[in-house]
Amino acid sequence: MTGLKALRGRWAALRAEHPWLRWVAKWGIPVGSLILGVLTLFVFRRGIEYFPLFVGYLLLLWLAGVVFVGVRQSLAARGRRLVAMVVDYTVQTLFHGLLLFLLPIYYASTTLASVNVWLLFVLGVAAILTAIDPWYRPLIVRFPGIEILLFGLGLFASLNVAFPLVGVQSMWAPVLSGVLSILALAPVFRRGPGPSRFGALFRAAMWGVAVALLLWPLRAWIPPAPLHLAAATFAKSVVDLEPWQPVSRISAEELRAWGEMVVFTAVAAPAGLEEQIHHLWRKDGRVVQDVWLSPIRGGRSAGFRTYSRKTGLRNEMAGSWTVDVLTAYDQLIGRIQLVVTP
Repeated sequence: MTGLKALRGRWAALRAEHPWLRWVAKWGIPVGSLILGVLTLFVFRRGIEYFPLFVGYLLLLWLAGVVFVGVRQSLAARGRRLVAMVVDYTVQTLFHGLLLFLLPIYYASTTLASVNVWLLFVLGVAAILTAIDPWYRPLIVRFPGIEILLFGLGLFASLNVAFPLVGVQSMWAPVLSGVLSILALAPVFRRGPGPSRFGALFRAAMWGVAVALLLWPLRAWIPPAPLHLAAATFAKSVVDLEPWQPVSRISAEELRAWGEMVVFTAVAAPAGLEEQIHHLWRKDGRVVQDVWLSPIRGGRSAGFRTYSRKTGLRNEMAGSWTVDVLTAYDQLIGRIQLVVTP
């Protein structure tokens, strides 16, 4: 104990002598964490091939969270603030690493000009917040519930990716993820001298039902991770499941000469997953046709290739054409656009 006090005294003297050490003490770890996080985004890319490690990491985070909830208050009450601080930083670091693992996966599945960009935005804000201690620590001290919300968010986003990887269809993944995330937080409902273990589990189950009822109509706001477009384009035709004369801009005269156009898509999905999709065609925002396609099957590195066709191209071709690639329950996998000039 005496040695620890002496070390603190030396560190205080050094900070008084060298003011720049104050900046390092406050911002050094957050900046280093952020730099490592950016490197992680480049190294892991979408990260699906690391799924076994991902599951193990998720279990480790959950166990650390359970320990964190159970022992933090007792440690602080017994004066072991240093141990409590180590527990806090461990959970924060694990959570930050989890978010950095998830970000590239959700980025690949998000259509930036759609409502499902909001979950990616929230995950990005959470990743930055957990990396910067001078922001994170005062915030959770003032608003303790934010820490629980962030932890639940990480569990939800993780399970939403994990379920399709074991064959669960995207329509059920958000709802199941929400329910299990709440159940995993059951220890939180035991805080204080009040409820028993059964009572805490019952309260968590009731909250899980409420979250499921909320998420069901909001599925369109959630990216269908890890589904994403590996390739997509408008084209004159498809030959041997490859687009022929792909275009993103074309004149109305040339398009009429074609007589038809196709949209080619290759949807990447995990092995074992079978998912119904459809192409929703729009011209200048107005729906012109909805084409249901054969279910895609996961496991192909280049994506499951499919296409739809628009025929009868005559008048009023000029404008903005878009095709949304949607799951059976209208989660947006991606959007392709074609500009037809007069």
